[in-house]
Amino acid sequence: MPKRRIEIMDTTLRDGEQTSTVSFSASEKLTIAKLLLEELKVDRIEVASARVSEGEFQAVKDITDWAAENGYLEQVEVLTFVDNGVSLQWMEEAGAKVQNLLTKGSLNHLTHQLKKTPNQHFSEVKEVVDLASEKGIVTNVYLEDWSNGMRNSKAYVFEFLEFLKSQNIARIMLPDTLGVLTPQESFNFIKEIKDKYPDLHFDFHAHNDYDLGVSNAMESLKAGADGLHLTVNGMGERAGNAPMSSTIAVINDFMPDIKMGVNEKVLYTVSKLVENFSGVMIPANKPIVGANVFTQTAGIHADGDNKKNLYFSDLMPERFGRTRQYALGKASGKANIQKNLQQLGLQLNDEDLKKVTQRIIELGDKKQVVTKEDLPYIISDVLDRTYEEKVTVNSYVLTHSKGLKPSTTVSITIEGETFEANSQGDGQFDAFMNATRNVFKKKKIVLPQLIDYAVRIPPGSNSDALCETIITWKNESKEFKTRGLDSDQTVSAIKATEKMLNIIIN
Repeated sequence: MPKRRIEIMDTTLRDGEQTSTVSFSASEKLTIAKLLLEELKVDRIEVASARVSEGEFQAVKDITDWAAENGYLEQVEVLTFVDNGVSLQWMEEAGAKVQNLLTKGSLNHLTHQLKKTPNQHFSEVKEVVDLASEKGIVTNVYLEDWSNGMRNSKAYVFEFLEFLKSQNIARIMLPDTLGVLTPQESFNFIKEIKDKYPDLHFDFHAHNDYDLGVSNAMESLKAGADGLHLTVNGMGERAGNAPMSSTIAVINDFMPDIKMGVNEKVLYTVSKLVENFSGVMIPANKPIVGANVFTQTAGIHADGDNKKNLYFSDLMPERFGRTRQYALGKASGKANIQKNLQQLGLQLNDEDLKKVTQRIIELGDKKQVVTKEDLPYIISDVLDRTYEEKVTVNSYVLTHSKGLKPSTTVSITIEGETFEANSQGDGQFDAFMNATRNVFKKKKIVLPQLIDYAVRIPPGSNSDALCETIITWKNESKEFKTRGLDSDQTVSAIKATEKMLNIIIN
């Protein structure tokens, strides 16, 4: 049975820009438009509302200039208004060739907002459509508040559709303007319309106020809708529009009788670009494009992935240009760590793997985020412990106040005997070292000289990353290094010092 081809219209640059605080520059709009048409391969893009601003005009002009040169001009659309041709004049000057004319899809909007009769509205719509035809501009028509129109004034909606059937228009667009439809209503309303007008092209435009945008889009296609309006990352007014990424994945996986031209492998790239340009961050748990959605946290899941991919589904990250990650933290098991080690090209024996696993669990209990890039540092820290632990730094208090020298009070146990000391220094770590020397003087032990102190964090990490401090020490016979690892730089240095204390005692 041949598949039914549907159109995908992206309205990120028009409806999506109505997201609170979002305003794309002209260059950003052009960059997104190119990516949507050339790489993601949506069928059409709605790029602006006519008459909004000079900046909006320039953005549309830049897009249409590029589109005309590259064969995409008929796929670039602009929202227009029933305004005696003012919007059409704006479009002409901007170089656009397709208008999406905003009309009233419910008797409630028509009566209370426009204060006109259906015949008056239809007559004015006809004038705009006829003028557009004279100018060589293609017309699509939005029925604003159509969903409430079907609920409360269905006779008016069908009267309007009967009128539109006789007009020179390409598409009729049915928006759930306030995001109020249920999936069953979406199906029933569109099926009723398609059964009556099977030869007309109908787009469905879903909003997400009840988090039903994807479900409603799916049901509209089952009912025979010919196209969908979507936005990248579900951007849009209030709770946004039906999201591009989830809707495309649902159609590909659950609607085998439908085909589209969208390249789902580019969905993540487009999402990240729009995130950066808009400043609206993608929630970590957002399906398809969220940071965490292809991350296994529980060790049992990673173990299952090693055994016949027991926790895989059709939502494979590679489909969307992504890779599966295995989180490291207190829920990690050996399997999670092995997966990350494989990605780094590292191998550990079972005993060392147990030690590294335990260290990661300890860090996770402190609510520290552990990344794959941290692993080499953790391995170095753990495998550096080649001594019997005879010295423990039990506790310490570090103080640093403006105008006063930093000071430290420390409690250290040496071979079962506990000592306390305090001292000042030029910095917190210097004060800690001075206090530690005072403790070891009581045991008549001279500490080695610190000759080098290096700090590093994994590449690409943030300020909360694990920090590795590597200290080089020198005593009478040799130089040696110890490492400390913690999210706090001073604490990581103290841990490196604790290792040194154990080495000189053994």
